[in-house]
Amino acid sequence: MIDLLKQFIEIVMHLDKHLGAIANSYGMWTYALLAGIVFCETGLVVTPFLPGDSLLFAAGTISAISTLKLHWLIIGLSLAAVIGDNVNYWVGRYIGPKVFQYENSRLLNKEYLERTRKFYDKYGAKAVVLARFAPIIRTFAPFVAGIGKMNYRRFIVYSILGSLCWVGIFLSGGYFFGNIPIVKNNFTVVIFAIIIISLLPAAVGYLRHRNEKK
Repeated sequence: MIDLLKQFIEIVMHLDKHLGAIANSYGMWTYALLAGIVFCETGLVVTPFLPGDSLLFAAGTISAISTLKLHWLIIGLSLAAVIGDNVNYWVGRYIGPKVFQYENSRLLNKEYLERTRKFYDKYGAKAVVLARFAPIIRTFAPFVAGIGKMNYRRFIVYSILGSLCWVGIFLSGGYFFGNIPIVKNNFTVVIFAIIIISLLPAAVGYLRHRNEKK
């Protein structure tokens, strides 16, 4: 288990090298691999640990110097993100009533379902878009939206908007800046910085919530 964790960290922190080797070896299949990772990180609540922001940045960097095309990456990975959102939404919507059927449960309570529904009625659009830029949160946001029965048309519009912004920004960032010498020579530091910056919204939200409770 520890060895697998070390390998995972190694891959995440050196995505430029690993993706470059994969692109050279597998060519067009690289699109499918990247789309699969984006889909799993977005659509499966059990895989929030997969690299998202850093993967996109690295993919954009590699596309600038390989056969991978930026426009196909944007289209393919945005589509994977939207499909992942939809799967997560409908899973949440389907199992939500069953999960929250226990009136006396401290955790699984219908009151939580009602709070979630009210939250998404009021903040749903902004939550769906902004969640795209926060690791882990983006994995659970569509699931909670489904549980709260957020209006599907509203959800899908902002899911598409958020996915296009998220994929486009990070891929373009890697494409235009990833191969600049100072970035390329410190790629591990850049990836680490992206991960920290991506987690900041969640940390700020947690601290604000904690202060409000106090």
